[in-house]
Amino acid sequence: MNASTLLLGGTIFSSAFLLFLVQPLMAKQILPWFGGSAAVWTVCMVFFQVLLLAGYAYADLLTRRLSLRLQTRVHAGVLLVSLLSLPVIAHERWKPAAESDPTLWIIGLLLATIGLPYFVVSTTGPLLQAWVSRSPSAAQVYRYFSLSNFASLLALLAYPVAIEPWSPLRTQVLGWSMGYAGFVALCLGSAWMAARLPQRSAGAAVASGSNTFQPEAQGPAAGWGTQLLWLLLPALGSWLLLAVTNHITQHVASIPFLWILPLATYLLTFILCFESDRWYRRPVFLPLAALLLALGAWALTERLGSLVTTAVPLYLAALFVLCMALHGEMARLRPPTRQLTRYYLMLSAGGAVGGVGVGLLAPQWLDGYYELGLGFVFTAAIGVALLRQRPAAMALSAALALLCGFWLLQQVRDDHEGARRIERNFYGTLQTYDTGDQDDAPAERQRVLRHGSVIHGNQFTDPARRREPTAYYGPDSGVGRLLRALPEGRPARVGLVGLGAGTLAVYGRPRDVMRLYEIDPQVFELARSEFTFLGDAAARGVGFEDVVGDARLSMEREPPQRFDVLAIDAFSGGSVPVHLLTAQALQVYLRHLAPGGVLAFHVTNRYLDLPPVVMAGARALGLQAALVSDAAETSEHLRRTDWVLVARQLPPSAGEQAEVPPSRSAAPWTDDFNQMLRVLKPQAL
Repeated sequence: MNASTLLLGGTIFSSAFLLFLVQPLMAKQILPWFGGSAAVWTVCMVFFQVLLLAGYAYADLLTRRLSLRLQTRVHAGVLLVSLLSLPVIAHERWKPAAESDPTLWIIGLLLATIGLPYFVVSTTGPLLQAWVSRSPSAAQVYRYFSLSNFASLLALLAYPVAIEPWSPLRTQVLGWSMGYAGFVALCLGSAWMAARLPQRSAGAAVASGSNTFQPEAQGPAAGWGTQLLWLLLPALGSWLLLAVTNHITQHVASIPFLWILPLATYLLTFILCFESDRWYRRPVFLPLAALLLALGAWALTERLGSLVTTAVPLYLAALFVLCMALHGEMARLRPPTRQLTRYYLMLSAGGAVGGVGVGLLAPQWLDGYYELGLGFVFTAAIGVALLRQRPAAMALSAALALLCGFWLLQQVRDDHEGARRIERNFYGTLQTYDTGDQDDAPAERQRVLRHGSVIHGNQFTDPARRREPTAYYGPDSGVGRLLRALPEGRPARVGLVGLGAGTLAVYGRPRDVMRLYEIDPQVFELARSEFTFLGDAAARGVGFEDVVGDARLSMEREPPQRFDVLAIDAFSGGSVPVHLLTAQALQVYLRHLAPGGVLAFHVTNRYLDLPPVVMAGARALGLQAALVSDAAETSEHLRRTDWVLVARQLPPSAGEQAEVPPSRSAAPWTDDFNQMLRVLKPQAL
């Protein structure tokens, strides 16, 4: 391996590593500003896919219009200008002030912060490969694409394991910025070297092994039909990636870091398919793809497709096999090297099309998570085009597409048949439905509010029982004790972060005021139209103040509210808004407490051990904290709960301070440093 190969390989590897490392890093910076919603990650992915497309378009334009020497000079100038964007720190002025859909705001923020550096690293792969394709080293050109995907996978896995748990966010940003400066130096060296490489003569054959790619400078150019497949095949791969991610993280289980598995699977298929021809075998993968398409589409209508023990392995296996087929066919259609940048341009355009379809259009056009079923239909349909030379196989593909379409319609029908309301927006899908059937006593029937796979509240539909607290809010829960013990004779002021169905309103007394913080405006509408907790409390004389937007950002802008109780109830799922648990957040909350006021953190969570996090933050600020665990044995309609109560001086109603098991995260979390991976419970690993 000569020096030029090492330099080019090192440059491509570092660019891809930085490309994927900056994605979770930027998402971590801005998540607190948008409520910690998982949709922020989806919008970030769409942004990065579109900017990747812009980088590939730049590479295609440069290599087709300019001489090699002029290409290197232009790109060197862009590299040097991009250094002016460092360090890539999101400015405070981008904190949102409005409560509307923040998608465009997030895109503008990312463009201003990381736009130019990300654009530059995205151009590196296709541009350097185009330069290499003109040299005697052209035999390895498509393997560089495999190398770049390996670097991306390495960055994806390294961030949550080796980077995030050990360094503050600012250090991560500065480290990435320094790494980017090093990459610029490598890329300048590669440009200088590429301008001096000996050029391969037109039509020269390239010797290689039987299993490696053999690109030719000459040969028939790919027609528009083939180029359309260059677009559609990666579009379907990108669509399936995001659709599977949405399904298993929103509909199956809100397990932290679960989104890593689909992305790692997706990248692995690129690595294998573009490393050499030996990995993708049509006779193996196409029948497997047909089988998993049918099984995956059918499972969306069955419990099999929503249980974590079956759905996660099923859909990860389907994603791997389907992307191997899609990306394997893409590799089979690779063109002569003179069309290399156009090939990569269409590949990135396809990725952007799939990302925009799932990340931006689906939340606007679909009222549920139906994009995975649609992806199965589209993938089966593309088989008609791929197998058009084999009539029997083409007919089977068409039949499979119809079968997947039938099960998609069945999924939609099943969802709407049992639901009262289904609403979807940037923050996810909300569904209300009634439990029980004709055999159940009317007094036992309940109405439920579900967000993805997490239940956010339920209420008895019997008028005689609809004022009973349910789920996590029983009278012996931590927050129930506090609200029942509020002093008589004067109205209380209560803050609630995370509305749900509005269950805590049952504790409201005449002249009490409850200030409701909720980031999703649709939750307010459903809490008032589908449930009566708020309406019944208002009829008793309880006052309500609605605040739409992220609670912490709202409180940072507000004058002191003098809350007697401030309940923070936003940690039930896996997409935990970390910024509501940090020491800085505690300081914001304390400013809004009345003398003697108490904070109540609802930390019941199936996957995360959160009580030690809250108690460590309280101790760091010199506050008292108590863990109140309620086994909920008084009613089968109540659930076991954990609430951590925090105050300068805890009232007697808080009970005795419970022992908290030793945690792997002993230090308090801050805005700059938190360790989600270390508080995962064993069953989440």
